Amino acid sequence: MTKPLITILDDEPAIRTMLSEALEDAGYDTQCFARAAEFETALRRTTPDVCLVDLGLPDRDGLSLVHRLALEQGATVIIISGRAQVQDKITGLELGADDYIIKPFDPAEVVARVRARLRTRATPAPTGQTARFNGWTAHFDRYSLEDDTGTETPFSHAEGEVLRLFLESPNRLITRDYMQDTLGGAAGDSFDRAMDVRISRLRTKLREDPKNPRLIKTIYGAGYIFLGEVTWS
Repeated sequence: MTKPLITILDDEPAIRTMLSEALEDAGYDTQCFARAAEFETALRRTTPDVCLVDLGLPDRDGLSLVHRLALEQGATVIIISGRAQVQDKITGLELGADDYIIKPFDPAEVVARVRARLRTRATPAPTGQTARFNGWTAHFDRYSLEDDTGTETPFSHAEGEVLRLFLESPNRLITRDYMQDTLGGAAGDSFDRAMDVRISRLRTKLREDPKNPRLIKTIYGAGYIFLGEVTWS
């Protein structure tokens, strides 16, 4: 059985070694890179299951790489960074990262976050890869939203997880606790903020009025309800 491949992009040798050893002890294969150029060359030959990406790279801003990985390749991306400001986290999540871990960290936490992301991706999708609702078509095979004119707007893997969750349970309350249990990631304010960012971006892509959204309704103190008729193929 092939082991999941985790790539580690970080210019600190000690970080690469620590993460590689922890992940391999947990049963994963790893590839380590110090520069973005090396990492992008490797991507042409193989597709990792999870990408751990530092933002402070010597040859490129890690945020632009995160954006490309998430939107163009649909990759699962976890940012590992010494940037602890709230705005840095928000920006990383808005660009499509699935999770954000601040240095210094316990390698066991990283392993747990990776395991959660892999578990989410491995969950079968019984309802198919294409969903139609309210004049929209969501293509989960290519991470794209298509409107009734045929215009397509890409969405990230992280946004797609939330959208699929809504579309698989339309007209039902989805609580924050259920979202955390289903999608994984660290509980608490960090997870709540990540969900807020993803839902806000989905509403924008669905051209929702932020003051009165028609599709994704917030039920304050409880969670969300997706209002729509959904058909899958």
